[in-house]
Amino acid sequence: MAKTVQASEPSAGKRIIDLLRETNRSIVTAESCTGGLIAAALTDVPGSSAVVYGGFITYSNTAKSKMIQVPSRLIHDYGAVSNQVARAMADGARNTARVDIAVSATGIAGPDGGTDKKPVGLVYVAVSSDLATVVIEHRFGDIGRDEVRKATAAAALDLVLQVLTSVEE
Repeated sequence: MAKTVQASEPSAGKRIIDLLRETNRSIVTAESCTGGLIAAALTDVPGSSAVVYGGFITYSNTAKSKMIQVPSRLIHDYGAVSNQVARAMADGARNTARVDIAVSATGIAGPDGGTDKKPVGLVYVAVSSDLATVVIEHRFGDIGRDEVRKATAAAALDLVLQVLTSVEE
């Protein structure tokens, strides 16, 4: 018996690339705990080079400060995994790359590094545009390092889609 293959819904990356192309906008990523997974999801889409500027992998605090101008004082005062730093990462990447949209992610993927106040699975995702910067906190729990990273990348793509589609409406 032959198996029928149904066309799947376009990936979040493809929908983002299509929306950016339709509106002649560009995007950059600033990633810490995801280590490039968000950029990979975008650049997996053929033709993405027309709208993807690139990505900053700012895993260390020094990289956050030097590459995308996150004030070291913010990192010192709030910690690298914070709303404030996620916001500064997105804004800094957008300003450094001079693009329309930036998405950032910072979090604790585990298995180590968590505390009572900032447990493994705590992640902040931000999207910066000319209208505003939106930051969302996620608590994925201790689901395993790879799963936290994948969930973070998916959440980041979803937030980009929400921002892009809310601008359209």
